[in-house]
Amino acid sequence: MKIMPIEKREITTSRLILGFMGFGGDWDRTPYSKKDVLKAEKAIDTALSNGITMFDHADIYRSGKAEKVFGEILKSRPELRGNVVLQSKCGIRFADGKNPGRYDFSKNHILNSVDGILNRLNTEYLDILLLHRPDPLMEPEEVAEAFETLKVSGKVRHFGVSNMSGSQIQFLNAYCSQPMVVNQLNMSLKQIDWLDQGVLVNQKEGTGVNFPDGTLEYCRLNNVQIQAWGPLANGMYSGRASDNLSESDLATIELVEKLATEKETSTEAIVLGWLMRHPAMIQPVIGTTNPERIAKCQDAIRQAELMTREEWYSLYVASRGKRLP
Repeated sequence: MKIMPIEKREITTSRLILGFMGFGGDWDRTPYSKKDVLKAEKAIDTALSNGITMFDHADIYRSGKAEKVFGEILKSRPELRGNVVLQSKCGIRFADGKNPGRYDFSKNHILNSVDGILNRLNTEYLDILLLHRPDPLMEPEEVAEAFETLKVSGKVRHFGVSNMSGSQIQFLNAYCSQPMVVNQLNMSLKQIDWLDQGVLVNQKEGTGVNFPDGTLEYCRLNNVQIQAWGPLANGMYSGRASDNLSESDLATIELVEKLATEKETSTEAIVLGWLMRHPAMIQPVIGTTNPERIAKCQDAIRQAELMTREEWYSLYVASRGKRLP
């Protein structure tokens, strides 16, 4: 039976991850509320009851409040820590009036960021730390020093990246004693350029960065776990109302609904199952805050196993809007 690359690193985790970007109130400095904590706790409990034991954070999510609400829950229920895998990200710095938005992989910023993350999450260690998008000014020696310090201190057990190409990961690995174990990428039934020839994702605002061919293959050859952010395509194929849909969007929605009806499952399970059917053993990071939708995602594991090659290609071709060459 195939196992995920992350499990080959002796990290016991779930096929699905619950992303915490949507929790913690607004994207500003206003305090979160008790209601925000209860909302997060309900989502965590729903995830755990459906076999989801991994949670994805970043220091910037809701200006740190996403981690804080999770940390409040861990503080009141410390027994949870040993039953979950916690992953967070650092490296993005927002514009602050005097300075522009920027990336920062300097040693001091990485170390200070991790201290902040651990404090907000009320935990002594992270299972995985990801570098949040590439920093053009990255000095790999500094990153390596930061990672070694974090590893030796016990603050971080494993390391990875997001939105990086295979060559960028290879470059980092040449300097770091700890190999990158995760690469988090924008992938979904809507975002399918990673399957086509050419770039992995386009350069439209908010969708990621350009990648050359070979990233998927590099990760598979080197046991780098591919995680998919945005795997539900903002609910496009699972009931969310959208304007200006293309003919291919409408055709894909119709096919997803047809398959869900035939298989007596949710549209979320079909969309995620399509992604998870890929032999790379992709691990989706679902971003919904709705407990009902979280529960509907669980059947994706079974649907991935049941999905035929013909069904998979039917969805792929429908989303492309044109036949394969």
